[in-house]
Amino acid sequence: MIMFTSVLFALIGLGLAGFGAWLAVLGGSWYYVLAGLAFLATAILLSRHRSSALTVYAVFIVATLGWALWEVGFDWWQLGPRGGVVILLGLWLLLPSIRKPLGFTSPTGHVYRASGWPLGIAVVLSIAVALYSMTQDPLDMAGTLPTTVANATPALGGNVPDGEWHQYGRTQYGQRYSPLAQITTANVSDLKEAWRYQTGDVKLPEDVGETTYQVTPLKIGETLYVCTPHNWAIAIDAATGKEKWKFDSNSGMNPDRQHQTCRGVSYYKDAAAAPGSACASRVYLPTSDARLIALDAENGQVCTGFADQGTLHLESGMRYQPAGYYYSTSPPVITGNKIIIGGAVNDNYSTQEQSGVIRAFDVNTGALIWNWDSGNPDVTTPLPEGQHYTTNSPNSWSVFSYDEALGLVYIPLGNQVPDQLGMGRSENVEKFSSSIVALDINSGQLRWVRQTVHHDLWDMDVPAQPVLLDIDGRPALVGPTKQGDLYVLDRRTGEAIIPVKEIPAPSGAIPEDFTAPTQPISDLTFSPPPLTDKNMWGVSMFDQLACRIAFERLRYEGRYTPPSLEGSLIYPGNFGTFNWGSVAVDPEKQLMFGMPTYLAFTSQLVPRDQIPPKGQDQKGSEQGLNRNDGAPYGVLMGPFLGPLGIPCQAPPWGYVAGVDLKTGETAYKHRNGTVYDMTPLPLPFKVGVPGIGGPMITKGGVAFLGAAVDNYLRAYDLATGRELWKGRLPAGGQSTPMTYSTQDGTQYVVIVAGGHGSVGTKPGDSIIAYTLPK
Repeated sequence: MIMFTSVLFALIGLGLAGFGAWLAVLGGSWYYVLAGLAFLATAILLSRHRSSALTVYAVFIVATLGWALWEVGFDWWQLGPRGGVVILLGLWLLLPSIRKPLGFTSPTGHVYRASGWPLGIAVVLSIAVALYSMTQDPLDMAGTLPTTVANATPALGGNVPDGEWHQYGRTQYGQRYSPLAQITTANVSDLKEAWRYQTGDVKLPEDVGETTYQVTPLKIGETLYVCTPHNWAIAIDAATGKEKWKFDSNSGMNPDRQHQTCRGVSYYKDAAAAPGSACASRVYLPTSDARLIALDAENGQVCTGFADQGTLHLESGMRYQPAGYYYSTSPPVITGNKIIIGGAVNDNYSTQEQSGVIRAFDVNTGALIWNWDSGNPDVTTPLPEGQHYTTNSPNSWSVFSYDEALGLVYIPLGNQVPDQLGMGRSENVEKFSSSIVALDINSGQLRWVRQTVHHDLWDMDVPAQPVLLDIDGRPALVGPTKQGDLYVLDRRTGEAIIPVKEIPAPSGAIPEDFTAPTQPISDLTFSPPPLTDKNMWGVSMFDQLACRIAFERLRYEGRYTPPSLEGSLIYPGNFGTFNWGSVAVDPEKQLMFGMPTYLAFTSQLVPRDQIPPKGQDQKGSEQGLNRNDGAPYGVLMGPFLGPLGIPCQAPPWGYVAGVDLKTGETAYKHRNGTVYDMTPLPLPFKVGVPGIGGPMITKGGVAFLGAAVDNYLRAYDLATGRELWKGRLPAGGQSTPMTYSTQDGTQYVVIVAGGHGSVGTKPGDSIIAYTLPK
């Protein structure tokens, strides 16, 4: 055992010293070099059966403990990887089979045995610190939001009955707030499953990786309306979960699609139609093959009076129409006689893709009313026959909101592809990329623009539906961003309510490109502090060392480090601090609830002559090698992961947070989610895991959220952010829950659980409703 142990310690020591020296040369911590030397010294002494081996190792344990506390304090999730292996090997050295053979015989013949007390004390001290740290969370921010009502009769956006959910964010304002209050903080722990419906639309082997269930159901009358990833539309009885009708759009498969999803459908009731007549009420279904289909809400039949026999072809007017490169993943908005829609353009495929034009069509006939093309923003009259929209102009793949009283629709805009290459962009592209724009509902003319990133080289699309509410009587808009900034603006003018300032940004783009000298940042931000090598993580000291080396080898100068040939670290990454799930607000108390997520990404430019030919069976993806056909560089990008496939940055990776919008102050920020579904063993450790999806708030003071990569729907106390209840889901809940009531007054909470390809959660096809026991 002594020989085996000495060899093991020697191998560990050689590895730590060698790779630690590499890290030190790169500018990182010297700890691993010293740790390697300590292991080697212990190994040599063990091989000579010297009792001093235990004393040397005891000193090393205490030194490691001091170093770890200096780096991360009493954060268990960061202390564990630093000291776990060290303590386990200390316990190993205390085994009688190791300890007893150690010692020496004096010239007088007296045998001196090794004392385990110094090492035992060091091990016990380290375990005590570990146990204490498990009770601490230095990164937790505890606090309480005000519970006083700031506006007893707030504007909710339209005349939606309390028990219904008419649009993606419930109303045109996108608040994700319900005035229902049957479910409260006092009784939410009693929630039980009421019914479950399975759509039958499941992920297939030939599907692209990001095949995802992101839908939020609508509830009109006593019916729920949903869509599925393969663009089926389904009507479900709201009280029983029984299917009323189902429509398959036959959108087919295409391996070039980056996304196979549908976030929702849109509903319209024609006030001029005779009650009970065909298509008097309609559901509009966007599809993955760039169509918009009108269906009779009563029976799912195609409304042939709309557009081309019920189908609007969204690639009309596009110069280039490569199949699978353009589609609408989000529901359009309907206001008056107009249905307004954008579309997603694949990231970083080609310089010859479809336009990001925003268009308004007649909701009854499908005739084009206006078009706003960010590449040609001043001309909004319908595009003449034979002309084309601007190729690759910034697109809007997310959800719009609108204010009928102001006559404005609010569009979250993305970047022009290729995302990481800014040379050759037009003046208009530079103005509108990664911004929130307000367009006149009737004419499509620009009313204001608020850019959130200048000369975007990081794929920092504005990903979330802008949320509208009144703050202290002022019409406001809350715009969440991938960077973590929350832009709180006067929605009439785009003027900042919570201040926005410009800060210096890193320079040093590739010679053909440039960077903006400054970038905007809101005073209300969840943007994380810059990473250092102390923030690198792993499940052990070994993969943590590998992550530290990887970190030091990447170019990183903080937020907005430009892409590079050697590889750059992008943090927050383009997964986004906030994404399409947006945030939820309570318009009465003027509070916000959200789920900031923190994942670093890497971005490395690849010269054209180093990009291999496209594989015949290659499927669309935003991660890995993005070819950027037609551009001088492709880009290799993805999450910053360690050797074991877990994030290199330390957790938490996901939080829940509450903000008082009247003051712009964050009241609390708590870790959210466990590793239960991320590890081979179902461990319920609350690490704070990534998530993608959206929250919902009720008047009962409860916030609901799925989204995290463990398969649960959770309920929180809106005032404190503390978890009150969770329901186990059969698959990933990367969607946004909603709530409604039925004719008998029963309140339901519904979530779609179908998984998300990009984050690797379990796929499924379930729609689940919860309610209180009767």
